[in-house]
Amino acid sequence: MAAAAAAAAASSMAATAVLIPHVPTAVRTTCCSALMPLPPCVSTAPLSSSVKLIPESRRFPLVQTKATEESSVDAGELFSDLKEKWDKIENKSTVIVYGGGAIVSVWLLSILVGAINSVPLLPKIMELVGLGYTTWFVYRYLLFKSSRKELATDIEELKKKIAGTE
Repeated sequence: MAAAAAAAAASSMAATAVLIPHVPTAVRTTCCSALMPLPPCVSTAPLSSSVKLIPESRRFPLVQTKATEESSVDAGELFSDLKEKWDKIENKSTVIVYGGGAIVSVWLLSILVGAINSVPLLPKIMELVGLGYTTWFVYRYLLFKSSRKELATDIEELKKKIAGTE
């Protein structure tokens, strides 16, 4: 009987040993985590010798830019240009009203989008509508050469209407 109990205990220990991976005793911790602890990192080479330094010209051969003095922006020059443009505007109150209206519109639209996003299932429906419209737009205007030309002429007409040259 004792031999049978010992054999049963040995087989259950063997089954347990198969299920639990071997972890060194130095790494075992008593924290409650569902993740297994990582084994210690053993590296024979120092870090500086394992990192190869590649010159930047070889890392990104196609992307090379050079800074010039012309590309720098002077803050004083920027403010003087803005002041000149502001002085040229005749209806300053109209510009202020339009700017304020644009800020209020963006704020109200962000509230509206937040409200729509909080309704269950509605954001997914809106995503489907957007995907459907994008698919239709690509098929209607971008897929064929003649429709791309039509889109280009429509955009040019819209630019002329906005600019007031039509």
